[in-house]
Order: sequence, then C-alpha cells, then structure tokens
Amino acid sequence: MFTARRLSMVAAITAFALMAGCASQNPYDPNTQAPAEGGVSKTAKYGALGALAGAVAGAAIDHNNRGKGALIGAAAVGAAAAGYGYYADKQEAELRRQMEGTGVQVERQGDDIKLIMPGNITFATDSANIAPSFYTPLNNLANSFKQFNQNSIEIIGYTDSTGSRQHNMDLSQRRAQSVATYLTSQGVDGGRVSTRGMGPDQPVASNGTADGRAQNRRVEVNLRALPGAQGATSTVQ
Repeated sequence: MFTARRLSMVAAITAFALMAGCASQNPYDPNTQAPAEGGVSKTAKYGALGALAGAVAGAAIDHNNRGKGALIGAAAVGAAAAGYGYYADKQEAELRRQMEGTGVQVERQGDDIKLIMPGNITFATDSANIAPSFYTPLNNLANSFKQFNQNSIEIIGYTDSTGSRQHNMDLSQRRAQSVATYLTSQGVDGGRVSTRGMGPDQPVASNGTADGRAQNRRVEVNLRALPGAQGATSTVQ
C-alpha cells in the first residue's frame, strides 16, 4: 500500500510533469492561437496524465524503491502520452511560419491541423488548373509534409453554387486531385494522401456575393495522425 509520504511523492512528480509540459508547449503563436483546454496544451495535459499513471505503475512495480519506480514510470509513460501532441505543436508552428502572407489559413482542432486555401489563390473560376499564385504555398507544403511525415493528408475540394451540382462535384474532385498530384510530384508519399470532392456542400460564406463565392471555391487539407503515430514521440527537432 502507498503511505501518505509516497502518495505525496507521486503528486509532486505529476505536478512537475504538468509544469514542464506547460513550459515547453510553446509552438502556439500567442497572437493567433491560444492553447486549448483552459490554457493547458494537449501536450502538457496528456503528458501529465500519463506521468501520473506511470508514476503509480512504477511505484507499484518497484517495491524496494517506490520513489525511484515512480520517477521512471512517470518519465516513460508521460513522454509517450505527450509525443504526438508535441509533434503536432511543432508542425503547426512550422506551417504557420511557412504560410504567413500566402492567404492560407492554419487551424488547430485538437491534435488535427486544417489548412484552408481560398479560391482567390488556388484555381480560376471553373478550372482545375493550379493558379500561378498557388505554387509557392504548395511548394512550402510539400517541404513541410516531407519533414513531418507522421500524419495522413486528406485533400478536399469545394466550389461555389454556380452551375449544376454534378458539374461542381466533378470540378471539386478534379481540384483536389490536382493538388494531390502536384504534392506527390514534389516527393510527398502518395500513400499518405487521399482526395474528396464536396462540390458546393458546406459553404463558409454566402454564394450571393462574388467575395462569398471566392471563399467557397476553396481547398482544405486535413492532417491527422497516422495509425501508430498517436503517442509516439517525434524525431523532428
């Protein structure tokens, strides 16, 4: 059984892990993305919870030196639990840096990252040919996706509501495929890439104005952890 002294030690280790996680959570840009979950990043949150579980398990296993066992358990399990969250933090920060000034929006949703590319930089009206202004963001994305290779890349094309639904569904699929083809031509692993055409579905603005239609003619890229990457620590420095 744990004594009060040993339980205090476990609590202290967990508090230390949480503070360390908060101190190292950085990669959020404080001007654009506030850490979620009441000011504590997912890296810190899961790392601390993992540290608590690891501390309890480590103390239980090492009967001769429960303090040492708790420290070892906290370090091992806490690192594993925080691994992908830390990886996503670093990837998000790098994408924000690379996409600055390009018109591409970077959004964080838990451990997932979404990139929103509006129609004014991606494709001309009724075209699936990549616009000249789109090559620089795509080249930057290709370089990032090759460096950060622990997530899947889902590319979704959208259109405005002008024209028939079937035409727009086909056009949005061709736009998504154009992006995928270009990224793979730049060395991104095609096994990570999938495409979908959503046509005029899920508009983000009114189709009653030219500006709204341009916002709806967009491409979104969703980045999610590959199977086995969740909880795995990253080698990206």
